[in-house]
Amino acid sequence: MNLKKLVIEPLRKANPVTVLVLGICSCLAVTAKLKPALVMGLSVTVVTAFSNLIISLLRKGIPSRIRIIVQLVVVATLVILIDQFLKAFAYDVSKQLSVYVGLIITNCIIMGRLEAFALSHGPVESFFDGLGNGFGYSLILIIVAFFRELFGSGTLLGYQVIPQSFYDAGYQNNGLMILPPMALIIVGIVIWIRDAGRRDVRHET
Repeated sequence: MNLKKLVIEPLRKANPVTVLVLGICSCLAVTAKLKPALVMGLSVTVVTAFSNLIISLLRKGIPSRIRIIVQLVVVATLVILIDQFLKAFAYDVSKQLSVYVGLIITNCIIMGRLEAFALSHGPVESFFDGLGNGFGYSLILIIVAFFRELFGSGTLLGYQVIPQSFYDAGYQNNGLMILPPMALIIVGIVIWIRDAGRRDVRHET
């Protein structure tokens, strides 16, 4: 299979969030700031890629009736390792993410790729499929968090971006941007832009 396509397609035509509408809960929960969104995206990417790899390696020896249990054990093990790593080396971010790191176990993107891809493809293809879907998920988190933090707090990655002179002139941060519903609205706008772009392409052809 084309490994490049496996990585690129989830960023565009097969994005797990904007096309398949998976992983929406974490979009609402961890995107008020850019840094937690980056860490969550990276964490999901690592779990998706390596769980795909491991399940692909084991797929011929997993009885069909217990495959979901095996998948959950593999994903849970990887999530625990990431959670402990964050607590050891990025404790502040770990506190911001709170229980949402543990909830990666229930992320539909991960289980979906294990069922739809890893159980029927080789380890290399499965690993790159996991990377691509993790990157696609991360891309949406980063876009949502960028706008929410910029307009909701006036910062990016904790650094002041909107000049103080703007505030002196009467500018105020939009408090609605840091509320969870705004994440859903931004995701909706991204989906609308994507669909509008696809319609334009079809009209041109």
